[in-house]
Amino acid sequence: MGREPSLRLELRGFTGRYPVLLPIPRDVTVRPMSSVVGFLLSAPGVVLVMVAGAIWLTIRPQSKVGRRSVLAVAALYFVASLYAVPFLAGRALLTRQLRPFEPTDVKSGRTAIVILGGGGATARLEDLRVGIMNQETAARMLEGYRVYRLIGAEWIISSGGLSTQATLNETSAEMMRDGLVQLGVPASRIVVESESRDTRDEAILIGPMLRRLGAENLVLVTSDIHMPRARAVFREEGWQPIPAIAPDARRPIDIRGWVTPTTHGLEYTEQVVHELLGIVYYRALAWSSAGATGVDSK
Repeated sequence: MGREPSLRLELRGFTGRYPVLLPIPRDVTVRPMSSVVGFLLSAPGVVLVMVAGAIWLTIRPQSKVGRRSVLAVAALYFVASLYAVPFLAGRALLTRQLRPFEPTDVKSGRTAIVILGGGGATARLEDLRVGIMNQETAARMLEGYRVYRLIGAEWIISSGGLSTQATLNETSAEMMRDGLVQLGVPASRIVVESESRDTRDEAILIGPMLRRLGAENLVLVTSDIHMPRARAVFREEGWQPIPAIAPDARRPIDIRGWVTPTTHGLEYTEQVVHELLGIVYYRALAWSSAGATGVDSK
């Protein structure tokens, strides 16, 4: 089932350096820094920060530090909300060596396509509920289906469970399975993994599933900026995944969407920052050995 979470430290002594792995209980392996950044780059976070700045200036109207700080924060939010900024940052730090999947990327042998879910929502009406995949999950599912049509893989593993804070009544894995069946994939070829809570969980749980199926090749489908971290943890579990990237489904279609402030630009900035922090976090806990630029195109 993979290694338990641990923090990698190095102790220095008179005779040399000694690596030490300190075990960390699973229920405390949270990412508080990523959560804080995620909140600050959300609409409520922007409102809270700007209200705090307004209160500061009301109390200290003559404060030069206060005025400069509020202007600096406003400028940062403005830049972060321009879609072009996180796109270029992600391209430089996460995706520059990735390219679209091609059938020639896969060697001969039994192949499994693994699609990592990206979340969803639950629609409610009185006592009725239905799960709806978000655009990120839908893009990953469609990329997985595209790959399936190109290579005719023996299996598709639809992956994604409920996080500890989820309010869904249906997992990403189940929603993608239903979508794939609607697209024409035989249900007998789809395997569902719905117990995972994060990317590392998926690698740990899917590894044994692939071995039981007798898979020789693994095509990994996820969002482009998520691929470096996802691929690294699958490598740690003994696999050499072939990347099949799903571009951002909400990428602007005209120049105005790239250079004017938008909510999605702010959200995409949060996603890029989340992935960069996630790579650092996984490496600190010895969950992966690849950095943000440690992904090649083959």
